[in-house]
Amino acid sequence: MELDFLGKESASFAVQKFVIHGNEACVQGAIAAGCRFFAGYPITPASEITELMARLLPQHRGVFLQMEDEIASICAALGAAWGGAKACTATSGPGFTLKQEGIGWAAETDTPIVVIDVMRGGPSTGQPTSSSQQDVMQAKYGSHGDYEVIVLTPSSVQEAFDLTVKAFNLAEIYRNPVILLSDEIIGHTREKIRIPERVEVVPRRRPESSPKDYIPFRPNAQGFLNGMPAFNQGYGVLVDGQLHDEFGVRAGHKPDVAAKLVERICRKITDHAPELVDVEEWLLEDAEVAVVAYGSPARPALRAVKEARSAGLKAGYLKIRTLWPFPENVIDKLCSQVRKIVFPEMNMGKIVREVERVAAGRVQVVSLPKLGGEMHTPWEILKAMSND
Repeated sequence: MELDFLGKESASFAVQKFVIHGNEACVQGAIAAGCRFFAGYPITPASEITELMARLLPQHRGVFLQMEDEIASICAALGAAWGGAKACTATSGPGFTLKQEGIGWAAETDTPIVVIDVMRGGPSTGQPTSSSQQDVMQAKYGSHGDYEVIVLTPSSVQEAFDLTVKAFNLAEIYRNPVILLSDEIIGHTREKIRIPERVEVVPRRRPESSPKDYIPFRPNAQGFLNGMPAFNQGYGVLVDGQLHDEFGVRAGHKPDVAAKLVERICRKITDHAPELVDVEEWLLEDAEVAVVAYGSPARPALRAVKEARSAGLKAGYLKIRTLWPFPENVIDKLCSQVRKIVFPEMNMGKIVREVERVAAGRVQVVSLPKLGGEMHTPWEILKAMSND
């Protein structure tokens, strides 16, 4: 079902309710956030995003390009971002691997872009139509070198819409690649979604300086840059993948300048990590056992906690919506409240290592991995909560 959005950066319309699936919700969220360029290549289970973008973007004065492969797709989107458009691309595991060099380039050049990865089972071609959470480390460490990204993880169709909007907003604020890590279950689940009366949209901020005085890569006190020009606006900017100075001039041969750039692009995220924390808490005040989850396993996790409470077990629930930067302070606080943490993941147990690192032996951390494309049942999680 198509939603009638205005083709403007500031989206305001009557509250609407629809039954759509997660991939469709990502498209609607992107358009509501001001996305006007999409380049992609069909791949299951993300193909519906490409298909719906092809239908809707032209209706909103946007541009859709189907490219020859995933590398060309992200490169086209990066070019569109410097052409002045809010840009996006979407894929699944194998294509996400191919996009990694482009993600690193975006981080090095302070380019705002949103990449949607609807995860499926791997490695290699893996399970094209089944779900997983096996890309969570690739999302942070997939490209070479030191850099930082922001990664959001929806667990419902409503969050697929909301977090897509948020992804575009964060990309503009931090001038950084932002990744929406969905998965096949969320992408293909149909649920009722509420489109709010007004969607808060962060517009593309233009430079405050004149072209004559503009220094493209000089940060302010918060570590952010002075707006972002588009090509053909009179600003002389060299946008290159080699490490550079504040004017964009190549400086890979200058250790101090190169180090300064890498530190800046990392710290503009890490210094603001507390501001990027996005979690949902339920009944943690008196909890003795907590389930921590993200993405689709957060759904049975909440049911398991409710069943545990009904059985007399003081259980609580923590859902992570911003996976990277990892919410260390939240997990640290949780470790001082409970005696046990259960962590279900649809992989071999990846993000649980971050929990174990922060816990540092203070509480029992139970990894609950699951492979094969199937989500955990509430009863599997409940059993792990109950066993000592």
